[in-house]
Amino acid sequence: MKTSSKGIDFIESFETLQLKAYKAVQTEQYYTIGYGHYGPDVEPDSTVTEKEAEQLLKEDLADVERAVSNATAGWNLNQNQFDALVSFTFNVGIRAFRNSTLLKLIKRTTPENVIRAEFMKWKYSGGRVLAGLERRRRAEADLYFSKE
Repeated sequence: MKTSSKGIDFIESFETLQLKAYKAVQTEQYYTIGYGHYGPDVEPDSTVTEKEAEQLLKEDLADVERAVSNATAGWNLNQNQFDALVSFTFNVGIRAFRNSTLLKLIKRTTPENVIRAEFMKWKYSGGRVLAGLERRRRAEADLYFSKE
């Protein structure tokens, strides 16, 4: 599966375009740029254009889509569920998603309220609750359970 245009817009709404490298939390190892592109290739003084940021996002999403597809092989995810899991994985990282209780719960027949609560556990960065992560997790859970 591929992330829908609605899913990409969803991710972009939380990542917010940043044309200059930054650290959202000073304890992070690497810098972030564009729409949440994070890693050792982002130098403290890096800059990108909007077009470059969109290309980085597409490249980053390809790896995330593959990871989510592999982790959910054999399931009948709808597009909203896939997009929500791609957003979650893009934000927390592939390894964290693969090892998450959220993935384990989704693989079982787990009640909606339990899965929603599990999404909400992923609201910390640097040991602190971040309001932006709370909003994102709530929105991801809403998207995951959306029938539209």
